[in-house]
Amino acid sequence: MLDWKTHRKQLLKDPEVRKALKETGLEYQIARNIIKARIEKGLTQQQLAKKLNTKQSVISRVENAKTIPSLSFLKRLAEAFNTSLKIQFK
Repeated sequence: MLDWKTHRKQLLKDPEVRKALKETGLEYQIARNIIKARIEKGLTQQQLAKKLNTKQSVISRVENAKTIPSLSFLKRLAEAFNTSLKIQFK
């Protein structure tokens, strides 16, 4: 059985996989941060959707990096999580 670290190493040998990862990295980083914040606040996707006055399917699409959330959506998320939103260039 292959562990994740070994499997990832093998995947990253493929230039197309590396390119796809680079192109979608930001979406997955956003998704991971949203999932982490939601779980830390003890909210289900349904509960978060209700706080944002949206549907659970919208939260699911964002958390699965199927869509890029707008800045206004991210601001609403920060408010729902009772935190601030920080965007920076590195």
